[in-house]
Amino acid sequence: MRDVQASETHAGAIGSLTSPTTRALPVSVRERRPALATLAVLLILGGALASTVLVMRADERTSVIRVVKYVGAGLPIEPEAMQEALIADPGGDYRLWRDREQVAKTFASVTLLPGTLLTSGMAVPASKELVPGKARVGLALKPGQVTDGLKVGQRVQVIHVPGTSVTAGREGTLLAQRALVDQVETAGRGPTGQVTVIVDSDVSTAVAAYASTGQIVIVEVPEFR
Repeated sequence: MRDVQASETHAGAIGSLTSPTTRALPVSVRERRPALATLAVLLILGGALASTVLVMRADERTSVIRVVKYVGAGLPIEPEAMQEALIADPGGDYRLWRDREQVAKTFASVTLLPGTLLTSGMAVPASKELVPGKARVGLALKPGQVTDGLKVGQRVQVIHVPGTSVTAGREGTLLAQRALVDQVETAGRGPTGQVTVIVDSDVSTAVAAYASTGQIVIVEVPEFR
């Protein structure tokens, strides 16, 4: 009887060791860690490579001069009209930012609009306007004699209107076809304004004389800018 019980106990033990529950061993988490570590290394290397490329490209960029204010042809290029700009590929004869002090002593050979990248041909050592045969004439103008929003550097026509005052319907005489506005001032909130223009010397005397009696009209012509 005891031998039978012993046999049954031994068989039960063997069955418990070979049951499905006993055979299902847990999967180790450590098996996934090498793959995650490899991915992390690749991400780090990728970020380092991207940073290196950006730094290399930044070193290749060139610092040039960008115009930030309207500068009329023949007028000086003042320091406040310039700003530094970085470009990846110059591809042209641009004036470098380190030369800005030299550029500040030059004049615009053409009209410069805000946002223009300055090239060597746009800056000349001497103004083509203030040369022999030209003269600066100051005009005291009233409303109706000058357009609103007149700016330095614009091209205007200087017209003589006969009479002691400017009235509609009067026939005028063109004195200067492409006068350059060199300076614009306003007398506070008063009705008059001081405008200085550069004209040919042979008409400067007539322009000044007619302006003193209120017989001058300044007309802005957009295509002359």
